[in-house]
Amino acid sequence: MIGADGRERPMVIVRVPATSANVGVGFDCLGVALDLTATFLMTPAESLQIEGCEQRFRGEDNLVWTTYLEACSRLGTRPRPLHITILSPIPLSGGLGSSSACVIAGIGAAMALSPDGFDRDRALELAVSIEGHPDNVAPALLGGLVSSFVDGGLTTSTRMDVADNLRFVAVAPPYEVRTAEARRVLPDTVSRETAVWQMGRCVAVVRALELGDADLLGAACHDRLHEPYRARLIPDYDELRSAALGAGACAFVISGSGSTMIAIADGDEAASAVASALRSERPGYWLQSLPANTLGTTVEVH
Repeated sequence: MIGADGRERPMVIVRVPATSANVGVGFDCLGVALDLTATFLMTPAESLQIEGCEQRFRGEDNLVWTTYLEACSRLGTRPRPLHITILSPIPLSGGLGSSSACVIAGIGAAMALSPDGFDRDRALELAVSIEGHPDNVAPALLGGLVSSFVDGGLTTSTRMDVADNLRFVAVAPPYEVRTAEARRVLPDTVSRETAVWQMGRCVAVVRALELGDADLLGAACHDRLHEPYRARLIPDYDELRSAALGAGACAFVISGSGSTMIAIADGDEAASAVASALRSERPGYWLQSLPANTLGTTVEVH
């Protein structure tokens, strides 16, 4: 790309998939990448320019820009003003990793414009440090289904493929559930019975997603740690859950801390029936039927 001064400047293209954290019983440890991709175009410029997003996000507090600055600082490189174009279909109402996509885009630009280039492992380390937790950024970077834990500042993420037959029907109400509020409503302690319930089902859900076993997923995907409390913050939860399960979904989960919810269906025909039921229940709500994303984040420099 040629700048206004006539000099050629690199364009960095970062593509980041949407993500859904928790997947029901995998509270704060599981996340899945979905085939809904945000694209970020970033080129060094004379001054900061941001387009493609709402006006309120076009200032110096833009998350892509602030993450880029933080990543440059941690990488020991000098930041340059950027012309940032954001092309994102991910809804902002919460639950599908829109903020994590911006964090990864900023890191991707900082690394791609550095002498060492983009490195996925280093990007994960930076993203977890900046975001504060791995449940969205890990699947966004790696693709597929990812289980993560952090020990002593070191993140360990295990990636698994999601079976091709499964579809994730995401429905986003036109209101947000703030993460701080979603955290506040959770109990400080849980019983041993709840812990045992959760551990067994978490392992089963991972296996069901790998195999595409809808019956096992339906039997296991019943959370007791966070969804009973967070569902109270989503006025549409009960009606949409009943509509999805009644139309043949094998599981229904809150995506992240909400307000987006996801019905999981076995195959395109079942997903279509579930999507129709959800549209009938809440016409006008944002809705997409998506397979899992396998690629994760990609970074190109032109």
